[in-house]
Amino acid sequence: MKITAVTTFVTSMPMLIAGDTPMVGGRPRTAIETLLVRVDTDAGISGWGEAFGHRVWPVTRTAIDRMIAPLCIGRDPTAITALMHDLAHTLHGAGRSGPAMYGMSAIDIALWDIAGKIANRPLYQLLGGSPRTELPAYASLLRYGKASALEPRIAEALGRGYKLIKIHEIDPGIIRAARRSCGDGIPLMVDCSTPWTPLQAVAMSKVLYELDLEFLEEPVWPPEDHEGLARVRAEGGIPVAAGENVGTVNEFHRLFERGSLDVAQPSVTKVGGVTEMMKVFALGEAHGVRVVPHSAYFGPGLLASIHVCAAQAQQPWVERFYCDFAENPLGDAINPKNGCFAIPQGPGLGVDPDPVLLKKFAIES
Repeated sequence: MKITAVTTFVTSMPMLIAGDTPMVGGRPRTAIETLLVRVDTDAGISGWGEAFGHRVWPVTRTAIDRMIAPLCIGRDPTAITALMHDLAHTLHGAGRSGPAMYGMSAIDIALWDIAGKIANRPLYQLLGGSPRTELPAYASLLRYGKASALEPRIAEALGRGYKLIKIHEIDPGIIRAARRSCGDGIPLMVDCSTPWTPLQAVAMSKVLYELDLEFLEEPVWPPEDHEGLARVRAEGGIPVAAGENVGTVNEFHRLFERGSLDVAQPSVTKVGGVTEMMKVFALGEAHGVRVVPHSAYFGPGLLASIHVCAAQAQQPWVERFYCDFAENPLGDAINPKNGCFAIPQGPGLGVDPDPVLLKKFAIES
């Protein structure tokens, strides 16, 4: 079997917005972009992957189309380890994190989708199996910047059956309001999105300590400041989470060795796909670090995250970016019910994107 084509697709899905317009990446957002990749083979089997898109999809798409895809044509899609090693080694000059790695992540996910389809088994069974049929999802609310806009969204998420809430806020007053809205029995996580120096983050941790937060996510700029994260963890009193901006397993190893994290958050669309995500889980277990993946996307990357989580001995939480769409190419597979994701049972990732909706939401570049 040989790879015959690698094709990229970009969609922009309008969000259904009730109330204030949320912010993603520091600016108001009314739609979410997704960068998908299809890998075709001469056996007529195709696999789907996803590269981290959002604001950087144009450069990631270029990396796939111009650098990565030509290196995949003619290769055996079932030799996943060999192909991914060769891609990483050949392209390391383009960076060990960023668009090149995002693109390779998409290829890896697609190859595992192909492997599952060849075996006629869902991906999580190839990765170790699971007796579970579902996994707990947490509502990862977008940033609103004011309590009056955030509180209705928390109430809505709880009403839909979510039992785990994360907010993207940095104002102590808004975070306190979120805790009041959740009540004492609901785990509350705070994603800060790298706003502070280590000293500022320690001070903020002490201000927020009484709120019994599950973790404080990415409190330090720059995100690769391992020493700074370790200081916040040692002095702040709140568990520290980070990892969505980590591009390699090697960097996670350095974070773990330094004692920088309580919770590791690899992103399957950034860190090298399913292959590398499985390594991060194993490394976390060896170092006593909990792994809760970053999965703020809505394509095959989210499905891959569910499968990888389902294959773990423990029961990881799965992030669901909290926004709604009138329709999306993966349908209900990416929509939790009663606060849980159903583990897809079809071959490979379990669901292929709807070609009609891919065309409807397509961005032409």
